[in-house]
Amino acid sequence: MKLGFVSAILPELSVEDVFRFAHSAGYDCVELMCWPIGKATRRYAGVTHVDVQSLTPERAQDINVLSDKYSVAISALGYYPNPLCPDPAEAKVYIAQIKRMIKAARLLGLNTVNTFVGRDWTKSVDDNWVKLLEVWKPLVTFAETCGVRIGIENCPMYFTGDEWPAGKNIAHSPAIWRRLFADLDSDHIGLNYDPSHMIWQRMDYVKPIRNFASRMFHVHAKDVRLDRERLDEVGILATPNEYHTPKLPGLGDVNWGKFFSVLTDTGYNGPVCVEVEDRAYEKTLGARKAALVQSATYLRQFIPVR
Repeated sequence: MKLGFVSAILPELSVEDVFRFAHSAGYDCVELMCWPIGKATRRYAGVTHVDVQSLTPERAQDINVLSDKYSVAISALGYYPNPLCPDPAEAKVYIAQIKRMIKAARLLGLNTVNTFVGRDWTKSVDDNWVKLLEVWKPLVTFAETCGVRIGIENCPMYFTGDEWPAGKNIAHSPAIWRRLFADLDSDHIGLNYDPSHMIWQRMDYVKPIRNFASRMFHVHAKDVRLDRERLDEVGILATPNEYHTPKLPGLGDVNWGKFFSVLTDTGYNGPVCVEVEDRAYEKTLGARKAALVQSATYLRQFIPVR
């Protein structure tokens, strides 16, 4: 396995600075963000370390030269919008950017991109499904032709009132993953698996590692602390930010020894990328860098340097 981090937490750094810091902090790889350049509407969005709209073969080569220079690989390209947004014009922008990211991955010689399936959060799973297949069958076919896999993160994107009642990413449970993989019928779609999202949904975060071993394309290392007393007060129908807190690996409720024990049993040898969303470490660039150093120190007990 390779230890990496998600570059969204370092928005003010250039891609070279991201590689330089990753090397100095002892990381093997980075997942580089590919949002369109412009205003972001939520935390951790809007970060552009690879501008896929203007990427040329020459610029792709330059990025790969930097990767080699600092001995830090690119684990995947990442972009996390809502391509099933009920506003057709907005959804069209997201879908086009996902296609550009797939093309960019091919230019960079990568085999994985990460994103969300999306969802019309006002509708049921069944009522989203026709639109889901209309959008995703062509995207998966396009990825196949480019030789690129799509890793879907299992975050429900349901945290705050504007995402009520069902969240903005439908691929949040094993039952939905099975349906998704069966209906899309491709080995080019799988998971970018984050165990923390299972914790606050009160689900087993280890069982999917075994049950979806062949679909584990990429892993995010993020922890979460569930506030049981607060949950008893507000209940599971409250918005989840009322009863859980994202934390650095080792500071929450994920048993990382158990997690890696099963992950290694399955033969997974891909990237495991730290995703920093811990507000206690967000006030300054120095604090965010320290969060990545601390996370690497903790996770190296499970992913030794090779």
